[in-house]
Amino acid sequence: MEYYNVGKLVNTQGIKGEVRVIPITDFADSRFQKGNVVYAKLVDRSDLISLEIDGVRKHKNFIILHFKNHPSINDVEYLKPAILMISEAELSDDDLAEGEYYYHQIIGLNVVTETGQTLGTIKEILAPGANDVWVVQRDGQKDLLLPKIDDVIKKIDLANKQVTVELLEGLE
Repeated sequence: MEYYNVGKLVNTQGIKGEVRVIPITDFADSRFQKGNVVYAKLVDRSDLISLEIDGVRKHKNFIILHFKNHPSINDVEYLKPAILMISEAELSDDDLAEGEYYYHQIIGLNVVTETGQTLGTIKEILAPGANDVWVVQRDGQKDLLLPKIDDVIKKIDLANKQVTVELLEGLE
């Protein structure tokens, strides 16, 4: 089963078993709800620890979580630092508007031009500002950076694992 990062557990909060989490998801409100299960990936362990959320509140730039059966700071101290993840089964396409995709759906797609020229494979997505940038790994050449804008990205075909693009002047 695949797991996807949704937050970084960075510290404890108080003495009643709460933890500070920096969300790394666009869907923090739906990911961090009472009753949801998240999985903690600790730095020094290879297994995942299943945690059921039984308390959620916001504080400054953090989401403060409390987990079921973890009533004191002593019960959560070992969790820091950790990456919080959700399972693939918990992803829902209902979270996405038309034309939106999860990063994991885009990474690995083949990139071709409108004329059929193969450019390479998307290996990474950067989010530097106004729009995402898709990093295309090319054979024998440096990576191609494609801005995720309608003028460049013409068609995304998940079924055929392909993205069709128009290379604007200066992108090659």
